[in-house]
Amino acid sequence: MAAARLSGHEISDLCLGKPPLRSLSITDTVADALAVLRKSGEPYVSVWSCHHSFIRNKNHSNSKKDDKNCVCIGKVCMLHIICFLSQPNNLSSPSSALQSPISALISDHCPLVRHLRPNASLLEAIDVMYEGVQNLVIPIKNQNSSRKSYMLECLDSNKVVHNNSISYCWLTQEDVFRYLLNSIGVFSPTPSDPINTLGVIDTQNLLAISYDDPASSVLDLLHLSLSHQSSVAIVDSQAKLIGEISPFVLNSCDETVVPAIATLSVGDLLTYIDCGGPPEDLLQVVKDRVEEQNLGAALELLGDETRLTSWSSFSSSGSSDEDLCSGKNWRLGGYSGRVGRRSEAIVCYPWSSLVAVMIQALSHRVSYVWVVEEDWTLNGIVTFEGMLKVFREQMKAMC
Repeated sequence: MAAARLSGHEISDLCLGKPPLRSLSITDTVADALAVLRKSGEPYVSVWSCHHSFIRNKNHSNSKKDDKNCVCIGKVCMLHIICFLSQPNNLSSPSSALQSPISALISDHCPLVRHLRPNASLLEAIDVMYEGVQNLVIPIKNQNSSRKSYMLECLDSNKVVHNNSISYCWLTQEDVFRYLLNSIGVFSPTPSDPINTLGVIDTQNLLAISYDDPASSVLDLLHLSLSHQSSVAIVDSQAKLIGEISPFVLNSCDETVVPAIATLSVGDLLTYIDCGGPPEDLLQVVKDRVEEQNLGAALELLGDETRLTSWSSFSSSGSSDEDLCSGKNWRLGGYSGRVGRRSEAIVCYPWSSLVAVMIQALSHRVSYVWVVEEDWTLNGIVTFEGMLKVFREQMKAMC
C-alpha cells in the first residue's frame, strides 16, 4: 500500500525549489554554449528549438510572445565541447569550430531529455528514465504572467520564460533517487540485499582504457560514458582499477584541456587535470608536442596563464591543497569521482548492499560506482539506470 502511494506521487513534488533552466537556442553556436557554461558554473545547459536563448535574453530581441513550439531538444556540457574541439579537423582551426552551430554537439540518436507534465506520477517518470532519458523537462508556473513581468524576466539572465508564461526546470535520475531514499523502508528488505544478487552489476558495458594509451583514444569512450552516465576506467595489465577519466571532472575544466588530450598519454592527462590545473613542466611538454605535430593552431586554445589556472579558482576562497588533490570538485559541490590514486576511487564490492551503493553515489554526486574485488580487479559498474530497474520492478509489483 505504501509503495502504491509512493508510485502515485506527482513529480511536481520533486520540483520544489528547483531553479528555472538556463537555455540556448538551436541557432546558437558552440562558442555561445562555451560562454554560458563558463558563466553559469553549471554542468549542463539546455538547448531549445525556439529562440528564448540565454545569450539573447540580454537584449530580448528574439524573445517572441508568439513562439508556440518551445521544445527542449537536448543538453550540452563542457565535455561535449572538449570532445568536439578534439576532433582532428577542429584542432586545425579551433576558432572556426567554435562558430559551428550548437546542433553539432547534440546527438539525434540518443535523446537524453524529454518533456513531462507536472502531474505525472513518480512511476511514470521512472518508466521514462528507464528508457534512457536522463533529464525530465517540467514546466513551472509563473505567478505573474503579465507582459511587464514577462519582459523583466526576459532581461533577467537567470530566468528563461517560454510562451510568455512558462519557465521550466528539469529532474534528473539523482533527484529521483534522493526522493526514493527518503522512503527506502517501503522497499524493505531489498535495499539491504547484496548487489550481486540483484542483477545490477553491469559487466557488459564497461568502458576501460590502459594507463599508457594515448589520451586521444579515450574520446569515443567519453561520448559513450555521457550516454550511460558512467565513466572511463583506467586499468593496468592485470585489469586492476588504478583510476578513471571522469566526465564530471572534465566538466569542471574548459577548452584549454584539448591540446593535452591531443598530445599526452592517459596517465599524463590525469596528472594534467589533477589538483585543479596543469603542472608547468607538463604544460611545456604539451606546447612542444603541439608544435612537433603541426597543431600550432591548437595553441590558441591554451589562452593565457590566467585561464589555465582558472580550473582551481575555488582555492582562493579558502580550499586547502588537500581538498584540491583529493578530488573535490568546486562546480559540483562534492567529490568529482576523479582519482589520482587508486584509494580515491568511488568503489564498492559485489557483496555491498544496494542502499549502501546508492548512498555512495548520492553523497559523491556521481551516477555510478565501480565494483571491484578485494585485490582491486575491476568486476563491473553499478549505475543509476541499473539500480532504477530494481525499484521500478518493486513499485510495479506492489501497485
